[in-house]
Amino acid sequence: MDLQSKIILIAGPTASGKSKFAIKLAKKINGEIINADSMQVYKQFKILTARPNIKDQKKIKHHLYGIISVHKNFSTGQWLRLVIDKIKEIRKRKKIPILVGGTGLYFQSLINGLVKIPYISSKLRSKIRVIQKKYGQKKFYKKLLKIDPKVKNKFNPSDIQRSIRAFEIKTCTKISMYDWFNKTKPIFDKDIFLKFYINFERQELIKNIEKRVINMIKKEAIQEVVRFNKLRIKKDHSSNKVIGIDELNKYLKNQIKLEEAKELISIKTRQYAKRQTTWARSKMVGWTKIAPNKLSDLIKKINKSSLKLDQIT
Repeated sequence: MDLQSKIILIAGPTASGKSKFAIKLAKKINGEIINADSMQVYKQFKILTARPNIKDQKKIKHHLYGIISVHKNFSTGQWLRLVIDKIKEIRKRKKIPILVGGTGLYFQSLINGLVKIPYISSKLRSKIRVIQKKYGQKKFYKKLLKIDPKVKNKFNPSDIQRSIRAFEIKTCTKISMYDWFNKTKPIFDKDIFLKFYINFERQELIKNIEKRVINMIKKEAIQEVVRFNKLRIKKDHSSNKVIGIDELNKYLKNQIKLEEAKELISIKTRQYAKRQTTWARSKMVGWTKIAPNKLSDLIKKINKSSLKLDQIT
């Protein structure tokens, strides 16, 4: 395997300094950065999603940031197809791809491949959601176990989204969701990846989040929401998940004060960071966990001529 075939993955909770670390690393090893964050793909959101600024993008080439209009939905499958092309393109230029972001599912799809489940009609999906609401989650999960016993102990019985998805797949395809998972093949050899997770102390991360929220307001996050509102995007659209939209809209409608909006954004961001950490604990077991104060030491240890995980851990 030639040196340029290595692919570096950098994950971590929001506000953990992933982007800054990636830029420093890219400078040292002649790398290019690829976005692995599901909200930073949207053109109209630079501030609320903390997208790398123009200055940073001039230092190092960045890819897949601000590529999709908020009018369009964007799936993991779409991201994966684009990212595979970008990785190949970067390696052709004899540079090293560095993927950075907080969307665990993106990383999982790249490492393990994406499950190719046949299309499930919106009619069937709506019907199953009605069933779930009718019976409640506890009874709905029992019904799921009857039609697909293989899901038992695979996820928390209170997880509504996964339960519905498993029910949809089994009903539509007659095959268990976990049999579909087992059929999935990775795109790249797993040895190709160097996987780093920035492991931040909770209290320090909270401070970082609060600073970020203050800076976002200073950088015209409110105006960004005003412009978004004018586009009249449907409420069920994925771009509405960007943290800060709901809170700043309440402020704009005079329902809450600006300080309260800031606090609510901080709380929601902390909750999101906690979900990211929980995901990492269960899904990123083989990743190298790095404390923030060790990032500079790590960069010193990594040499472009010897990108081997056992030499830098």
